[in-house]
Amino acid sequence: MKSYILAFLLIVGFSACSTGPHKAHNRGVYMLIDTSGTYTKELDKAQQIINYTLSQLQSGDSFVVASIDTGSFSEKDIIAKVSFSDRPSQANQQKRAFQQKVKQYIKGVKSSAYTDITGGILLATEYLNERDTRKKTIMIFSDMKQELKKGYIRDIPLKLEGFEAIALNVTKLRSDNIDPREYMDRIKLWKGKVEKGEGKWEVINDLERLDQIIKE
Repeated sequence: MKSYILAFLLIVGFSACSTGPHKAHNRGVYMLIDTSGTYTKELDKAQQIINYTLSQLQSGDSFVVASIDTGSFSEKDIIAKVSFSDRPSQANQQKRAFQQKVKQYIKGVKSSAYTDITGGILLATEYLNERDTRKKTIMIFSDMKQELKKGYIRDIPLKLEGFEAIALNVTKLRSDNIDPREYMDRIKLWKGKVEKGEGKWEVINDLERLDQIIKE
């Protein structure tokens, strides 16, 4: 009788462990690419960042690249997305296919009149929350000047607890040279939005610091 009771307790104990809270160990990176105005001339740098990010991600990690243009709270703006296989050979194939999709997109990209940064961030948070990744990073390759089409509403609080937002290659506009306060105000504005949403904020303009993007 004691052996039956012991076996029953072991089964119950195993079941309790298997149904306990799931702890994710993978990483999720969502990169937003600005295609407005003359910023399309910067996209070769975006490709460098994407290639570096791919080299750092491992099995189980997820990576998405999406454009931010007219209204970016839409899956149609996703250029490429992948969750890497546990098999290294398959993961390498996935990385090559991802690179090819991005390359084709950049080759044929057309400049947009608008930049919906907020919509892109909202879509990124939705996607990474669904993936339940341990580490969530949103990379924003942009001059950080949001320009919305008439009628679009983006006065929406961001919920970024557990997220890190990294602004990359924040180039200075012509008007910034006239009044540098415009540049500083843009950075301050987005830093405030991210931190108010309980996220972490960082700006990386030196591409030699790419090792700071994907951190454990």
